[in-house]
Amino acid sequence: MLGVRFHRSIVALAAAAAVLGGALFNAAVAQDSKGPESPPQGAPAPKAKKPHRGSNLPKTPAEREKTLGDLYALLATAEDEEVAKAIGDAIERVWLHSGSATVDLLMERSMKAMSDKDPDLALKLLDAVLDLAPDFTEAWNRRAYVHFVQKDTERALGDLRRALALDPNHYKALDGLAQILRELGQKKPALKAFRQLLEVHPYWSGAQQAVEELEREVDGQGI
Repeated sequence: MLGVRFHRSIVALAAAAAVLGGALFNAAVAQDSKGPESPPQGAPAPKAKKPHRGSNLPKTPAEREKTLGDLYALLATAEDEEVAKAIGDAIERVWLHSGSATVDLLMERSMKAMSDKDPDLALKLLDAVLDLAPDFTEAWNRRAYVHFVQKDTERALGDLRRALALDPNHYKALDGLAQILRELGQKKPALKAFRQLLEVHPYWSGAQQAVEELEREVDGQGI
Protein backbone atom coordinates (compact mmCIF):
# COMPACT_ATOMS: atom_id res chain seq x y z
CA MET A 1 0.00 0.00 0.00
CA LEU A 2 2.85 2.38 0.86
CA GLY A 3 4.46 1.65 -2.51
CA VAL A 4 1.22 2.40 -4.36
CA ARG A 5 0.74 5.68 -2.51
CA PHE A 6 4.33 6.69 -3.18
CA HIS A 7 3.92 5.86 -6.87
CA ARG A 8 0.82 8.06 -7.09
CA SER A 9 2.65 10.88 -5.33
CA ILE A 10 5.59 10.58 -7.72
CA VAL A 11 3.23 10.75 -10.72
CA ALA A 12 1.65 13.91 -9.30
CA LEU A 13 5.01 15.49 -8.49
CA ALA A 14 6.35 14.60 -11.92
CA ALA A 15 3.41 16.37 -13.56
CA ALA A 16 4.02 19.43 -11.40
CA ALA A 17 7.73 19.25 -12.17
CA ALA A 18 6.95 19.41 -15.88
CA VAL A 19 5.70 22.94 -15.24
CA LEU A 20 7.93 24.04 -12.36
CA GLY A 21 11.15 22.36 -13.49
CA GLY A 22 12.65 19.11 -12.20
CA ALA A 23 13.58 20.08 -8.67
CA LEU A 24 10.47 18.71 -6.95
CA PHE A 25 10.58 15.40 -8.79
CA ASN A 26 14.30 14.96 -8.19
CA ALA A 27 13.86 15.72 -4.49
CA ALA A 28 11.11 13.10 -4.19
CA VAL A 29 13.22 10.46 -5.93
CA ALA A 30 16.25 11.30 -3.80
CA GLN A 31 14.19 10.98 -0.64
CA ASP A 32 12.85 7.59 -1.71
CA SER A 33 16.32 6.30 -2.50
CA LYS A 34 17.23 6.58 1.18
CA GLY A 35 14.70 3.88 2.07
CA PRO A 36 11.02 3.59 2.98
CA GLU A 37 11.31 5.42 6.28
CA SER A 38 9.29 8.58 6.65
CA PRO A 39 11.16 11.85 7.34
CA PRO A 40 11.12 13.11 10.94
CA GLN A 41 7.87 14.76 11.87
CA GLY A 42 8.04 18.50 11.33
CA ALA A 43 11.08 18.30 9.04
CA PRO A 44 10.94 20.97 6.31
CA ALA A 45 10.28 19.84 2.75
CA PRO A 46 13.15 20.23 0.28
CA LYS A 47 13.10 23.62 -1.38
CA ALA A 48 12.61 23.63 -5.12
CA LYS A 49 14.88 25.79 -7.25
CA LYS A 50 13.17 28.70 -8.90
CA PRO A 51 12.71 27.82 -12.59
CA HIS A 52 13.54 30.12 -15.46
CA ARG A 53 10.68 32.31 -16.61
CA GLY A 54 8.39 30.44 -18.94
CA SER A 55 10.21 27.10 -18.68
CA ASN A 56 7.98 24.20 -19.75
CA LEU A 57 4.87 26.39 -19.65
CA PRO A 58 2.09 25.82 -22.20
CA LYS A 59 2.53 27.89 -25.33
CA THR A 60 -0.99 27.77 -26.83
CA PRO A 61 -4.51 28.04 -25.36
CA ALA A 62 -5.09 24.35 -26.12
CA GLU A 63 -1.89 23.36 -24.31
CA ARG A 64 -2.82 25.58 -21.39
CA GLU A 65 -6.27 24.02 -21.10
CA LYS A 66 -4.84 20.49 -21.20
CA THR A 67 -2.07 21.27 -18.71
CA LEU A 68 -4.49 22.82 -16.23
CA GLY A 69 -6.99 20.00 -16.71
CA ASP A 70 -4.33 17.40 -15.94
CA LEU A 71 -3.06 19.31 -12.91
CA TYR A 72 -6.56 19.92 -11.52
CA ALA A 73 -7.29 16.19 -11.82
CA LEU A 74 -4.13 15.39 -9.86
CA LEU A 75 -4.92 18.05 -7.27
CA ALA A 76 -8.42 16.67 -6.64
CA THR A 77 -6.93 13.24 -5.86
CA ALA A 78 -3.72 14.33 -4.11
CA GLU A 79 -2.59 11.89 -1.41
CA ASP A 80 -1.64 14.53 1.12
CA GLU A 81 -1.16 18.24 1.72
CA GLU A 82 2.48 18.26 0.62
CA VAL A 83 1.69 16.75 -2.77
CA ALA A 84 -1.27 19.14 -3.15
CA LYS A 85 1.05 22.07 -2.42
CA ALA A 86 3.45 21.00 -5.18
CA ILE A 87 0.63 20.62 -7.68
CA GLY A 88 -0.87 23.95 -6.60
CA ASP A 89 2.45 25.70 -7.17
CA ALA A 90 2.48 24.37 -10.73
CA ILE A 91 -1.13 25.41 -11.33
CA GLU A 92 -0.50 28.93 -10.09
CA ARG A 93 2.52 29.30 -12.36
CA VAL A 94 0.29 28.43 -15.31
CA TRP A 95 -2.34 30.90 -14.07
CA LEU A 96 0.17 33.73 -14.18
CA HIS A 97 1.52 32.90 -17.64
CA SER A 98 -0.53 34.80 -20.20
CA GLY A 99 1.58 34.04 -23.26
CA SER A 100 2.12 37.77 -23.81
CA ALA A 101 5.27 39.49 -22.56
CA THR A 102 3.41 42.80 -22.31
CA VAL A 103 0.57 41.33 -20.26
CA ASP A 104 2.98 39.43 -18.01
CA LEU A 105 4.93 42.63 -17.35
CA LEU A 106 1.75 44.55 -16.48
CA MET A 107 0.73 41.73 -14.13
CA GLU A 108 4.11 41.86 -12.40
CA ARG A 109 3.78 45.62 -11.97
CA SER A 110 0.25 45.26 -10.58
CA MET A 111 1.48 42.74 -8.01
CA LYS A 112 4.32 45.06 -7.03
CA ALA A 113 1.83 47.91 -6.68
CA MET A 114 -0.23 45.84 -4.27
CA SER A 115 2.91 44.87 -2.38
CA ASP A 116 3.70 48.60 -2.15
CA LYS A 117 0.15 49.22 -0.84
CA ASP A 118 -0.89 51.16 -3.93
CA PRO A 119 -4.21 49.55 -4.97
CA ASP A 120 -5.15 52.49 -7.21
CA LEU A 121 -2.11 51.87 -9.41
CA ALA A 122 -2.70 48.11 -9.29
CA LEU A 123 -6.27 48.66 -10.49
CA LYS A 124 -5.14 50.80 -13.42
CA LEU A 125 -2.59 48.19 -14.44
CA LEU A 126 -5.12 45.36 -14.21
CA ASP A 127 -7.63 47.39 -16.21
CA ALA A 128 -4.95 47.65 -18.90
CA VAL A 129 -4.31 43.91 -18.74
CA LEU A 130 -7.98 43.12 -19.23
CA ASP A 131 -8.24 45.57 -22.13
CA LEU A 132 -5.44 43.59 -23.82
CA ALA A 133 -6.46 40.11 -22.65
CA PRO A 134 -10.14 39.95 -21.63
CA ASP A 135 -10.01 36.14 -21.30
CA PHE A 136 -7.05 36.13 -18.92
CA THR A 137 -8.60 34.51 -15.84
CA GLU A 138 -5.91 35.47 -13.35
CA ALA A 139 -6.29 39.16 -14.13
CA TRP A 140 -9.98 38.99 -13.20
CA ASN A 141 -9.11 37.19 -9.99
CA ARG A 142 -6.40 39.71 -9.07
CA ARG A 143 -8.60 42.67 -9.88
CA ALA A 144 -11.35 41.19 -7.68
CA TYR A 145 -8.89 41.23 -4.80
CA VAL A 146 -8.03 44.88 -5.45
CA HIS A 147 -11.74 45.77 -5.46
CA PHE A 148 -12.15 43.87 -2.19
CA VAL A 149 -9.26 45.78 -0.60
CA GLN A 150 -10.95 48.99 -1.73
CA LYS A 151 -14.19 47.75 -0.09
CA ASP A 152 -15.98 47.56 -3.44
CA THR A 153 -17.68 44.23 -2.78
CA GLU A 154 -20.05 44.41 -5.74
CA ARG A 155 -17.24 44.78 -8.27
CA ALA A 156 -15.16 42.16 -6.46
CA LEU A 157 -18.00 39.65 -6.79
CA GLY A 158 -18.46 40.54 -10.44
CA ASP A 159 -14.81 39.93 -11.23
CA LEU A 160 -14.73 36.67 -9.27
CA ARG A 161 -17.75 35.39 -11.17
CA ARG A 162 -16.09 36.34 -14.46
CA ALA A 163 -12.93 34.49 -13.40
CA LEU A 164 -14.95 31.40 -12.51
CA ALA A 165 -16.88 31.57 -15.79
CA LEU A 166 -13.50 31.31 -17.53
CA ASP A 167 -12.07 28.70 -15.15
CA PRO A 168 -14.56 26.99 -12.79
CA ASN A 169 -11.66 25.24 -11.03
CA HIS A 170 -9.82 28.42 -10.04
CA TYR A 171 -9.68 27.60 -6.34
CA LYS A 172 -8.51 31.04 -5.22
CA ALA A 173 -11.46 32.66 -6.97
CA LEU A 174 -13.76 30.08 -5.37
CA ASP A 175 -12.28 30.88 -1.97
CA GLY A 176 -12.70 34.62 -2.54
CA LEU A 177 -16.30 34.15 -3.65
CA ALA A 178 -17.11 31.92 -0.66
CA GLN A 179 -15.51 34.30 1.82
CA ILE A 180 -17.34 37.36 0.50
CA LEU A 181 -20.70 35.59 0.36
CA ARG A 182 -20.21 34.46 3.93
CA GLU A 183 -19.38 38.01 5.00
CA LEU A 184 -22.57 39.20 3.35
CA GLY A 185 -24.59 36.63 5.28
CA GLN A 186 -25.44 34.59 2.18
CA LYS A 187 -24.82 31.30 3.93
CA LYS A 188 -26.27 28.83 1.43
CA PRO A 189 -24.39 30.22 -1.60
CA ALA A 190 -21.25 30.46 0.56
CA LEU A 191 -21.62 26.83 1.59
CA LYS A 192 -22.04 25.79 -2.03
CA ALA A 193 -18.88 27.69 -3.01
CA PHE A 194 -16.83 26.18 -0.19
CA ARG A 195 -17.98 22.69 -1.19
CA GLN A 196 -16.95 23.37 -4.78
CA LEU A 197 -13.60 24.60 -3.48
CA LEU A 198 -13.01 21.35 -1.59
CA GLU A 199 -13.85 19.31 -4.68
CA VAL A 200 -11.11 21.14 -6.56
CA HIS A 201 -8.58 21.48 -3.72
CA PRO A 202 -9.30 19.03 -0.87
CA TYR A 203 -6.55 20.53 1.31
CA TRP A 204 -7.40 24.23 0.99
CA SER A 205 -6.76 25.82 4.36
CA GLY A 206 -9.92 26.53 6.37
CA ALA A 207 -12.35 25.25 3.75
CA GLN A 208 -13.41 22.08 5.56
CA GLN A 209 -13.94 23.98 8.80
CA ALA A 210 -15.99 26.60 6.95
CA VAL A 211 -18.20 23.89 5.43
CA GLU A 212 -18.81 22.29 8.83
CA GLU A 213 -19.64 25.64 10.44
CA LEU A 214 -21.94 26.73 7.64
CA GLU A 215 -23.73 23.38 7.61
CA ARG A 216 -24.56 23.86 11.28
CA GLU A 217 -25.65 27.44 10.70
CA VAL A 218 -27.84 26.61 7.71
CA ASP A 219 -29.99 23.98 9.39
CA GLY A 220 -28.52 23.43 12.83
CA GLN A 221 -27.64 19.77 12.28
CA GLY A 222 -25.72 19.56 9.03
CA ILE A 223 -26.94 18.73 5.57
